[in-house]
Amino acid sequence: MSQRALGRLFNTTPAADGAWIALKGAAAGVTFSCYLGGGVGDVYTLQEAKDSSGTGAQNLACIAEYHTCTGNGSDAWTRRTQAAGATVTTAAAATQNAAVIEVEGTSLSDGYRYVKLTSTGAGTVNALTRDLGVMRAPASLPATGA
Repeated sequence: MSQRALGRLFNTTPAADGAWIALKGAAAGVTFSCYLGGGVGDVYTLQEAKDSSGTGAQNLACIAEYHTCTGNGSDAWTRRTQAAGATVTTAAAATQNAAVIEVEGTSLSDGYRYVKLTSTGAGTVNALTRDLGVMRAPASLPATGA
């Protein structure tokens, strides 16, 4: 039997819009997968905090690159760049319905261990913590917000 990816390569929080996700010590980074259909665009804001209750919350201005596509598998990802900032604004175009934003654990400020990405619209956000520090069976993975 092959080893599955959940618990070995990543952990996931499918409903992560505005949820604090543990990063330092738990994983090398987090990949946020975002979606808002209808070609209406959205704004996503990245913050960091010292704990899961949001102590010391502040914007984390480290997003210089992200990718977008329609999200339905009909097109390839388009790489987009910007001056490093804490927000990503997707355009009101179907080709930007889906966005992927990656954050490395090394981007967090000293003493900060949690990140969250929040949609200002009705976009969904899925957090995939990746490159896990310890591999575990899915049932033994720690809660991503703990």
